[in-house]
Amino acid sequence: MFEKLEATEQKYEDISEKLTNPDIISDTKQYAALMKEYKSLTPLVEKFREYKRALTSISESEEMMKDADSEIRELAEIDYLAGKESAGKLTEELKVLLIPKDPDDDRSVIVEIRGGAGGEEANLFANSLFRMYNLYAEARRWKVEIVNANQTDLGGFKEVSFLIEGEGAYSRLKYESGVHRVQRVPETESQGRVHTSTVTVAVLPEADDVEIEIDEKDLKTDVFRASGAGGQHINKTESAVRITHIPSGIIVECQDERSQHKNKDKAMKVLRSKLYEAALNERNDKIASTRRSQVGTGDRSERIRTYNFPESRVSDHRIGLTLYKLEAILNGDLDEIIDALITAVQAEKLSSAEV
Repeated sequence: MFEKLEATEQKYEDISEKLTNPDIISDTKQYAALMKEYKSLTPLVEKFREYKRALTSISESEEMMKDADSEIRELAEIDYLAGKESAGKLTEELKVLLIPKDPDDDRSVIVEIRGGAGGEEANLFANSLFRMYNLYAEARRWKVEIVNANQTDLGGFKEVSFLIEGEGAYSRLKYESGVHRVQRVPETESQGRVHTSTVTVAVLPEADDVEIEIDEKDLKTDVFRASGAGGQHINKTESAVRITHIPSGIIVECQDERSQHKNKDKAMKVLRSKLYEAALNERNDKIASTRRSQVGTGDRSERIRTYNFPESRVSDHRIGLTLYKLEAILNGDLDEIIDALITAVQAEKLSSAEV
């Protein structure tokens, strides 16, 4: 482990030196790539240097414990024990930082929410989840842009897709893919028994233009008039765009913007991300081990969480976490759940000796 850390620190120093090279500074693409790598290595290198300082402190304390003065020996022993405790803690933190990072973690995301079983009640809860993710993004100062929305007369969503732009968005939101179950007396009824409905969520890492090359000949583009719920916000011009990727059969739509050009740009972002996800899935299927992560496969058909209104309870089934703070969570307070999921993934990787 420590040989790997020494090598990483040397690499960090090499990159730092390259970043001062005028030739590299003038090469925007190379400079950006090196700066990104430098930034990703910084937390690990800083923690390693902190660990080395703790070792130095321990060594100095050991020498002072040999002093003839008993008072100095006593103080040195206190410093020695504190240094040992700090070094032990830093060792565990370094192990976590050495866990191979998901290369998509820093990306922005495209989120797709669809009402599932439960009819209009599922559509209304799809709107609740859309609001929840918007509030979470707002708290993290991430930007949200709707790509496409199919709203119902009662204000629910049959489906809604939106882009969340912000560094690290995928690292936090990737655990949201799956089936979200709601248990409550339907909003469409004034009284009655508790119903169970479901909503599916898919979180896709946004793909860069250069990663997914799309041949225009493989695309079929249709334009049509955008429409809203109950006839509202109807656009009288054909600004909505539907793009079909013929080789894969993937279809994307965007009608949120009044400009056909802007709608096409957004639709292409979604298409790239869907093709990127398909390529990732194909790669992962080839290298997948028989063991699956305890937080699930990320499959959007997998039930991951239940929101129980009568008990004000939210339960994440993947890690057995139950919180009685439903209102706060639906108001965007997701960090406790997400942090617990990340910790579970890290613990599993550490126990399986992947570090």
